[in-house]
Amino acid sequence: MAGKRKILIVGGGSAGWLTAAYLAKALGVAERAAIEITVLESPEIGIIGVGEGTFPTIRSTLKFLGIDETQFLRATAATFKQGVRFDDWLHAPEAGRRHRYLHPFEAPFQTDGMNLVPYWLLQEPATRTPFAEAVTIQSQVAAERRAPKRTNESGYGGPLSYAYHFDARKLATLIQERAVALGVQHLRGLLTGVELDPDGAIAHIVSREQGALEADLFVDCTGFRAELIGEALGARFHSVRDHLFTDRALACKVPHERADAPIESVTIATAHEAGWTWDIGLEGARGIGCVYSSAHLSDARAAELLRDYVGHDDFAARSIPFEPGYRPQQWVKNCVAVGLSAGFLEPLESTGVVLIEAAADMIAELFPHSGPVEAPARRFNALMTARYDNIVHFLKLHYCLSRRSEPFWRDNADPSSIPERLRELLGEWRHRPPNRFDFVIDLETFAFFNYQYILYGMEYPTDLSAARGDFPHGGEAEQLFARVRSFGTQAAADLPGHRELVRAINRAAS
Repeated sequence: MAGKRKILIVGGGSAGWLTAAYLAKALGVAERAAIEITVLESPEIGIIGVGEGTFPTIRSTLKFLGIDETQFLRATAATFKQGVRFDDWLHAPEAGRRHRYLHPFEAPFQTDGMNLVPYWLLQEPATRTPFAEAVTIQSQVAAERRAPKRTNESGYGGPLSYAYHFDARKLATLIQERAVALGVQHLRGLLTGVELDPDGAIAHIVSREQGALEADLFVDCTGFRAELIGEALGARFHSVRDHLFTDRALACKVPHERADAPIESVTIATAHEAGWTWDIGLEGARGIGCVYSSAHLSDARAAELLRDYVGHDDFAARSIPFEPGYRPQQWVKNCVAVGLSAGFLEPLESTGVVLIEAAADMIAELFPHSGPVEAPARRFNALMTARYDNIVHFLKLHYCLSRRSEPFWRDNADPSSIPERLRELLGEWRHRPPNRFDFVIDLETFAFFNYQYILYGMEYPTDLSAARGDFPHGGEAEQLFARVRSFGTQAAADLPGHRELVRAINRAAS
């Protein structure tokens, strides 16, 4: 058919299948013969699955794709995630004293005329309630391992914001089934070559099983190998090791201590001497991974730290090396990279899937139905580069405020390792809290209140004492703080236990 556009996605996994399903739905592939989407998936290359957590945007994505939430939860062994709890990031354990704080998904409570954040900042630092606990009910709910919703509430809805923990391989299988139902063609074959045309664009790719395959737009979802965008087209990789130092993860899964053990509804991120350890509660197991900087910690010491955290050595761990960074040109001529081939920063805050969602959405919105297929490249690259840079700033914030004394943490606190824009904002935030005008929303993954949770969880000193007279409604603010506490207590009592809800969903009839 004249004018038909062919999209060939090379690589499956979460990136390939999520992109395929999203584009098929957004572009109406099942109803339109003018667009064809094919996924070429290797039968020999497995899914890395770095991190098994998501951000609340995944709910909108799954709903858009037409996947029932209950179906998703069952198919992927998923549990609910209400944020990230950070243990020992401010300082190392001292004489049995440990520091922890929560980054919840709920925004701080406020009314039309009252923002609680400045009133919290004006309270006595030594005696005030921790920030997340003071401004959102989600802190109490998560602390008591309650679920963010009830069994009778609608799919993807509930009283609290949430995301999920899930099995990455099972997710890819589920999304693959949905993508095929939406009109995506599935081919199995190992990529063996990429041929360029005289202008330097991809003429076709070569597969061992399928031979030569042509397309108008090639989507590189080949993971860290970046076989199209990097190997064939030579798009340079921009390392951010000068800001983010971790470059290794040692990951494993271990069973719960007992079948009825409570499941945390947050990711637990516990700092260690040269990085941190994730702990994710799935329905049948815990996913645990030691993230570290190879410049500050040996592989043998990382394995020792993982064993110490798990409490035994009866598990199989896999090593996942990565270079933190991204490609400033993720769309080159007729090829666009999505997922690990475009870039990866680190597992902290589960940004991997968020970036896949953002890229797929942008490709769908910018997709050239006619004319040069590379027309959106400049805009796409500018927007994605800005998004990556802003995530670097947000992740660096977690590290640079630490008071830990180990070399890794001292290096992170060195001003020369902090991006210039973040240094500027930290200077401003000494005199005011982060607000929405600090960020351009279309370029951001995290909102201003996400920064507030990290800043004040890490006890950053924003001093509003000179402006105390500008906040005269202290009595009203205290009443609102009391309401938040009361609502949090009530919510923790009313909402089901996390494992209880997961079990109820898995037992319910289809």
